[in-house]
Amino acid sequence: MFCKKCGSILIPKKEGNKTVLKCSCGYKSKDMETTVLREEVKKKGKISVVEEEFETMPLTEAECPKCHHKKAYFWEVQTRAADEAPTKFLKCEKCRHIWRDYN
Repeated sequence: MFCKKCGSILIPKKEGNKTVLKCSCGYKSKDMETTVLREEVKKKGKISVVEEEFETMPLTEAECPKCHHKKAYFWEVQTRAADEAPTKFLKCEKCRHIWRDYN
């Protein structure tokens, strides 16, 4: 049901022992006998838990200082003032060691 004045949706409100449809503009409708309010709750399927860790970061050529593997994931974070370059972090694809690249 919509307001006849402004077109907004009417919200059911209790006034004493009666329920009326009210709008935020002040309009009231007493036509609750013809209105059926129904809420339907749908059950969702089971949520599957994925144990595997997925890397969504880009991969680059960089040597790990721990295991000397040649590929690493990287990301950048603004760790200092905005006028300075961001810090580049790298994570080894093989051993998952994380280090900073200050170049």
